[in-house]
Amino acid sequence: MVGFLLWLLLFIVCWPLALAALVLYPLVWLVLLPFRLLGIAVTGVFELLKAIIFLPARVLRGRPVG
Repeated sequence: MVGFLLWLLLFIVCWPLALAALVLYPLVWLVLLPFRLLGIAVTGVFELLKAIIFLPARVLRGRPVG
């Protein structure tokens, strides 16, 4: 809602810039989508490496008695 109000304010102040933002936003989102997917994949790889590194400590710690 706030984003829409800001866009309306921009439309009132400078309508060509507001229309350009309206047209270019989906294009920029599509261009940045592969980088977001790459970030998700890299995060997954790091989480997997972290789990592999900490596995021996988790195995040796055992289950708590009680």
